[in-house]
Amino acid sequence: MIGMGMSLTPPPRAHGRRRATPAALLRRTGRHSFLCLLLLALLGTATAASAAAPAGPRSPATAVAAPAGGSAGAAAAARWGDRRLDEATFLTTHNSFTNYEDSRWSSVNQSESVRNQLESGVRGLSLDTHWYDRSTWLCVISFGSDCYPSDVYLCHGDCKTFAGATYALPRQSFTGTMQTVVDFLNAHPQEFVTVFLEDYVSAEQLQSSLGRVRGLSELLFRPDQWGVRQNGWPKVADLATAGKRLLLFSDRGDREHLGVMYDRSWTVANYWSLGDMGNDTACVTRWSDVPLDRQEPGFRRLFMMSHHRNVPTVLTAALDNGAKLRDRIANQCRTASGGREPNYVSVDFHRLSDSSGHTPASIVAELNATP
Repeated sequence: MIGMGMSLTPPPRAHGRRRATPAALLRRTGRHSFLCLLLLALLGTATAASAAAPAGPRSPATAVAAPAGGSAGAAAAARWGDRRLDEATFLTTHNSFTNYEDSRWSSVNQSESVRNQLESGVRGLSLDTHWYDRSTWLCVISFGSDCYPSDVYLCHGDCKTFAGATYALPRQSFTGTMQTVVDFLNAHPQEFVTVFLEDYVSAEQLQSSLGRVRGLSELLFRPDQWGVRQNGWPKVADLATAGKRLLLFSDRGDREHLGVMYDRSWTVANYWSLGDMGNDTACVTRWSDVPLDRQEPGFRRLFMMSHHRNVPTVLTAALDNGAKLRDRIANQCRTASGGREPNYVSVDFHRLSDSSGHTPASIVAELNATP
């Protein structure tokens, strides 16, 4: 508390700076001398280190980018050896986009986002592409949460019919999902990913969507331009060295000029469903004009093996994804395909399995370890 008779005004300061005493000057000079000596010592150390360093560019980007292709090829060679693409097997997810993490689906085929599927070892993705026309009505009744522009989206049927069932919010654009794939491949230069499209859009719409994916063209592997039909499939390690580590298939045949291969021309596939009860384990062709054991001079199609039921549940996936899957490959699909292993093993809820000790990932690893 301020008492009576005390002034609230501070005493006036003397004009100019206060003159330092000789003792203060001596202390200040000593500190400056110490700082100067320390700075000179640091500069001397840095100069010596620079002189000892080898000549050449020191940019971190240059240091990483220069050996990237060779390192990726070496890593892929260590992993795959001399295996060609048609001799490798990849874990694949059915309806990869219907999951609990990317959007609010009420019924899903996978638990993880597309990104997390890739991070956990999935190397084949199946996506359904549909065209969505912007709807002012949906924008209004959703109070602004469904005001998406017209574009190609990932839907499981019509993109406007049943929220959570045929489409989900937030809407998953095909461009955005493919950007996730490209970004993953750029971060993992020794990996190879294949995308299978159930395609309900025009070639022009697909081209527009793919054209907005940054870095896609540099990664896209085009077997039609690599002479695969004449020379066979290249080694996985050679594709990693060349940086061509993304392969696109569609069930539409009018878009190979975009680098999206027609699946009936390049693959064989079994009928996709195990049935409602999961007991339809016979491996029969999906296309009557393309038998699983089809032989062509100098060329062998990639084998896409589906192993899932009509309606996915975590319980049925756990029952189907272990010993049943392993036995079906060995006793049904290998025989039906003329003694070959599947190149893609497609399942629902890829992390789930029975108590046999076999999982989709371990079964794929076992197939890749077979000479």
